Amino acid sequence: MSLQLDQLARLPDAAVLPHGHPRRQAALAALLLSLAAVVLLYHATFWSMVELWARSQTFAHGFLIVPISCWLAWRQRARLAALAPRPSRQGLLLLGVLGLTWLLADAANVPVVEQYAATAMLPACVLAILGWPAVRLLAFPLAYLFLAVPFGEVFIEPLIDFTAAFTVTALQWSGVPVFRDGSNFSLPTGNWSVVEACSGLRYLIAALALGALFAHVNCHSTRRRVAVMAAALLVPILANGVRAYLIVMLGHLSDMRLAVGVDHLIYGWLFFGLVALLLFWLAARWRELPPPRAVPSALPVRLSAGAASPRAAVRAGVACLLLAAVWPALALASQRDDGATLPAMVLALPDPPAWRRLHDAVPDWQAPYAGTPARFAATYARQDGDGAPVGLQLHWYARQARDAELLTHQALPYGARWMPLAQRVRHVNLVNGKLAVRESVLAYGGERLLVWRVYRQGGIVTARPVLVKLLLAQAKLLGRRQDGADIIVFAAYDELALAPRARLQAFLQAALPVIEQRLQELPHGP
Repeated sequence: MSLQLDQLARLPDAAVLPHGHPRRQAALAALLLSLAAVVLLYHATFWSMVELWARSQTFAHGFLIVPISCWLAWRQRARLAALAPRPSRQGLLLLGVLGLTWLLADAANVPVVEQYAATAMLPACVLAILGWPAVRLLAFPLAYLFLAVPFGEVFIEPLIDFTAAFTVTALQWSGVPVFRDGSNFSLPTGNWSVVEACSGLRYLIAALALGALFAHVNCHSTRRRVAVMAAALLVPILANGVRAYLIVMLGHLSDMRLAVGVDHLIYGWLFFGLVALLLFWLAARWRELPPPRAVPSALPVRLSAGAASPRAAVRAGVACLLLAAVWPALALASQRDDGATLPAMVLALPDPPAWRRLHDAVPDWQAPYAGTPARFAATYARQDGDGAPVGLQLHWYARQARDAELLTHQALPYGARWMPLAQRVRHVNLVNGKLAVRESVLAYGGERLLVWRVYRQGGIVTARPVLVKLLLAQAKLLGRRQDGADIIVFAAYDELALAPRARLQAFLQAALPVIEQRLQELPHGP
């Protein structure tokens, strides 16, 4: 009890109220109603998070984040109960910005931004109704909620690359001959590949969640908290590299009899469990006790000029509810035509100048796509017979809806056969100026495929997916044209040959005007 009295006395610039004060009761009731309203209004967004928790082991920790955050907030109930509400207009402004962000992300179908925006609305309501003192008091529980958002897949490729490089380097230092090709490498005893499950992302996310909780509960100085979080970030990455190396060595030394099947994953989890135990055993040695505090003679009850009336807290709660309800209504209005269907269209293109279509050629690759766009696929060669063929694929969407649009997440973005080796944005010199294209190098055994890709959204040609999403959101919200096209050119070559960039550049120079003219002829109403 003395510790709680001391904590209350040390609250900076806050009005302290006795337990059961009407101001406190009205503010907490308004806050709980506002939080419940946000969850109900954005239930589809929150439910999409739960579905990902249930579907992916990488994000299964999300089931624990919410109850842990509630427990951490409950630990502060005595101090929170003593705070007088100070509604903040900054909270309402933040809630409006987050609502607009959610609306744009919903229109552009960017789930992770929707989820972050909806989650951030909960702290915004706390700020709007209770004010900054309550936000400072609940800073960690509110921030910890963001770990529930399923985010991190963008780090899979860098983690795979690091794990492959670490494993190959460790094998070479061990005297084992190894040949690396992207995320694949070959040993005299067999072939190995670092895939998504071996990236270590799930280890990293779990360690960060546990490390943050440990640092908050057991450390009180900023330096030690930062040290624990740095260890929780670096140790899993390095440990995953060691894990991959040990598994490959185990398979190599056993002539591929061990660590090549399900036991591969079992060994990996056992190793990570040992590493996690070691990490938190070391972190426990940094544990700090809270600094001693003097016990006051009596609990002060002071009301500062900034303390709000119960009506102010209720008005802030009503404002939060109304402001949160605006954006789902606008989203519903903007999606009223998404279910409309257009008649199926067959795309046809005349041959680009100096190029002829090879009608009997079998394409080397088919790019995955979502929904049922109008499609065109063909293989071309120069009319003078000089050079190997070039493939062209065109996917055109007259109207885009969720899971049936130009940019939609694909489980296998390059198909089941081809594996990506390199990706970058390349600037190509054309007659009308430079054009940025998304370049990918795909591999299948000794075969290689050079792929150039650009998007045409609302009449604008770009290689930036973010711009495509923003243009689509703008079109949906303003009722403008939302047609989009995916333009892909590619050419196959041998791994020992030079990449055929000059051939793709020449074809793109000839084909783009033809494609642009055809797309302008297609209907593109809102």
